[in-house]
Amino acid sequence: MSLSNVGDFEILFHWNHLDWLFEDEALKKRFYENRYWTGAMPAGFKVDQAGNYYLSVPRWSPGIPATVNRIQVVDGKPMLAAYPNWQMNTIGDPNALQSVLGWEIDELNRAWFLDQGHIEGKRCIDGAQKIVCWDLTENRLVESIPIPDAIASYDASFLNDLVVDNKNGFLYIADSGIFSDPLQGGLIVYNMRTKQLRRVLHQHVSTQDVPGYWFKIAGKPVWADRPMRTGADGIALSADRKTLYWCALTARRLYAVDTALLRDMATPHEVIEAAVVDLGDKGTNTDGMGADNRGLIYYTMLEGQGIGRYDPAAKRFSTFVSDERMIWVDGMTFDTRGHLIFNSNRLHELFGNDIDFDNPYNFVVWRAWLGGDVRSYLYAR
Repeated sequence: MSLSNVGDFEILFHWNHLDWLFEDEALKKRFYENRYWTGAMPAGFKVDQAGNYYLSVPRWSPGIPATVNRIQVVDGKPMLAAYPNWQMNTIGDPNALQSVLGWEIDELNRAWFLDQGHIEGKRCIDGAQKIVCWDLTENRLVESIPIPDAIASYDASFLNDLVVDNKNGFLYIADSGIFSDPLQGGLIVYNMRTKQLRRVLHQHVSTQDVPGYWFKIAGKPVWADRPMRTGADGIALSADRKTLYWCALTARRLYAVDTALLRDMATPHEVIEAAVVDLGDKGTNTDGMGADNRGLIYYTMLEGQGIGRYDPAAKRFSTFVSDERMIWVDGMTFDTRGHLIFNSNRLHELFGNDIDFDNPYNFVVWRAWLGGDVRSYLYAR
C-alpha cells in the first residue's frame, strides 16, 4: 500500500505475541515452557537513520529475555533480537539495560535509553536506574548516566519517557511515580555539559493523577476493579526547543513550560511551578507524545483510540487518525521519510489477563503519512 494523502495509515508490523531469536537454547526453552511471552508487551518502537526498526519491551513481568531489541523479519515474521547484544540485557547487572519503556533516537543517530531499573516492579538496585546513550552507527556506548534515589525514588519511580535537546545540551524526563500513594510524579532535567540532574514539579498538579479518574477504552474499564493511577507520562519538546509539553496518563489536560526556566538549574521551584501553563482538555487521556519539525504536538488518544494533534499557534486540539482497532495506543516516533509511526498494544488487556493470544493483531505497529518534508522535532532547522 502506498500512502499518498496526509492521514492515510497502514499496518507495518503485527503480532499475536512477541517472539525472540534466542542464542541460548536453555533460555529459549524456559521462555516457552513458562509461557513468559504472555507478559511481553511491545512498548517503545523506533527507527534509525538506516531504516532499522527497534522495540523496547519493559520487564514488568517475569522472563522477558531482552528489554531492547532490533526487529528482524524471518520468513515474513517480525522477530526480536537482543540489542545491542545479550550481555547488555543481563538482569541484575546495573551496567546493563534492566527495563526500558520510553527512549529516543536523536538526529546524531544515537539512542538514549531510559532505564527504569525496576524488575517486575521491585525496588531498583543502585545504579540500575539510568540514562544510557548508545551510538547506533558505531555500535558503541557513549555514556551511562545513573539517576540516583535522591532524583527519582528507587521505590516509587517509574521513568516513563524522555526528549532530547542536543542544541542546548539537555534531556527532559517524565517520571510517573506510580509505586507510591500518593503518586510521586515529576519531571527530571539533565544538563549534558555539567552532568547535573534536577527534579522539578515533584507532585505538582500537572504531574499527578486526577483523583477518581477512571477511563475506558472501547467500552472496557481500565482496570476492571479499580482506576489505573499514573502521573507524568507523555512528554514532547517543541521544534524550537523553547517549550516542553507533558501530561499525566490518568488525566486529560496538557501542560507546558518555558524550557529557559528549566535550563537554568538555579531557577527556584516556585518560579517553575508558577510558570506552568494549562493548555486545556485534550478530550482524551494520553500515553505517549511527540513533536514534529513544524511545531505541531502529537499525543496518543487512549479513550479516542488514535492519534491527536495540538497546534500551539491556533491553540487547537484535533484528531489526526483514529480506528477501532487502535486499542491502547502507546508511543510514537517519526521516520525520516515523512511518516508518523505508532503502536497499539492492548496494555490493559494483556496485564488484565483479558487478551486472546490467537488474535494475530493483538500488537500492531502503524504507519501514517504526514508529508514528505515532515520529520521529528529533532530535525527542525
